[in-house]
Amino acid sequence: MVTPRRTMIVEDDPDTRARFVATLEAMPELEIAATAGGCSEARACFERELPELLVTDLGLPDGSGIDLISELRRRSPKSEIVVITVFGDERNVIRSIEAGASGYLLKAGEAEDLQRSMRELLDGGSPVSPAIARHLLRRFRSEPPPAQARAATSPFSSREREVLTLAAKGFTFPEIGEILGVTAHTVTTHMRRIYRKLEVSSKGEAIYEAVNQGLLTLEDD
Repeated sequence: MVTPRRTMIVEDDPDTRARFVATLEAMPELEIAATAGGCSEARACFERELPELLVTDLGLPDGSGIDLISELRRRSPKSEIVVITVFGDERNVIRSIEAGASGYLLKAGEAEDLQRSMRELLDGGSPVSPAIARHLLRRFRSEPPPAQARAATSPFSSREREVLTLAAKGFTFPEIGEILGVTAHTVTTHMRRIYRKLEVSSKGEAIYEAVNQGLLTLEDD
């Protein structure tokens, strides 16, 4: 039997926080160990026990969730961190990924979407809302990568490139597996190889780096 991941939810709106708790409590893979309504409360929880999974908003009443991401990543490098927010702008997305977020979701999703994203995370993936994945690609379309990056030979196999392209379009690992005729486990294996080659630890970072290095473009659509 798999031990549930100890999970902390940081969300300042009580109703939204209760909804997230109810949604994630329904998953046997997760155990809600703590909730917080802001940065100071979350840090107090950190002192008692560092979570294995942090689900956090960004716009908190006493600071930014990005600061919590950086702190937890520093104190517990193996912890997973997922942003759930209404902010889909470039600045927040990039700063969250750079701080160490494992996934970036928009609050517009349904409960089933959140559970599916959490399972993708537990399977080794990095859930990113489709709109965010497209945003990451569009960000660099008007900013050509350096000449040396454009000229570099792709480190990816043809299959890895297919997997990363589909991931950038917002498909989940099981959906990618169905499209390519392989198992979700095989897709996860390909993504982990991509992470190693790009020296990153999440799908969002992989998309960011691949586009920035000229290894992935919107022309792959």
